[in-house]
Amino acid sequence: MIKGIFVTATGTDVGKTYISALLVKKMRELGYNCGYYKPVLSGAKIINGELIPGDCEFVVKMSGLDKKPQQYASYIFKTPVSPHLAAEIENINISTKKIKTDFDNIKEDYDYIVTEGAGGIICPINLQEKKIILPDIIKLLNMDVIIVSNASLGSINSALLTVEYIKSIGINIRGIILNNFDENNFMQVDNKKQIENLTGIKIIATVKKNETDIDIKEENLLSIFKEI
Repeated sequence: MIKGIFVTATGTDVGKTYISALLVKKMRELGYNCGYYKPVLSGAKIINGELIPGDCEFVVKMSGLDKKPQQYASYIFKTPVSPHLAAEIENINISTKKIKTDFDNIKEDYDYIVTEGAGGIICPINLQEKKIILPDIIKLLNMDVIIVSNASLGSINSALLTVEYIKSIGINIRGIILNNFDENNFMQVDNKKQIENLTGIKIIATVKKNETDIDIKEENLLSIFKEI
């Protein structure tokens, strides 16, 4: 049975794609057949007449995956706004059935899969005929989550709110990863300590800015994946 983890974050532009890429890259370097999937993506670019999902392209290039970036996402929107609004603007209805079918198809090629969300944990996916927010996708795919958080000022508040919300809706949290972490910054070192203290969730890794590897023991990395 395949194992997976869902990467969410305390907000937009916190580093979900970057961390997802590092996780897939690390798994593959360790010899594990690990893939990637992103249900919904907005803000894609048109290059040579082709719609390119930038997040997927980044993960593919960093981790060495061999499919085209478009094959790792179900919905790719050009408009750089929340998925629900991009779908409305581009007149596309986001279907959980398609997401589940695409996910089931792509996971057949892998033993492990890292799935990346959009925006923060309450990102709206579809607010037209059927209301879908990100947790509905996480539950649909039967996944646990890791949370990506910045290490900067304000991270204690955003991390604690995110953790408390996720706990309240019955989704299991496997850990927190601090992005853009500076071990020489006394405030960020304390943020790390207090996030663990106040949330009760282990920070499984810290990642410096522009790092090309994630420092995490193999057994700890494998422990974040859940059978799905």
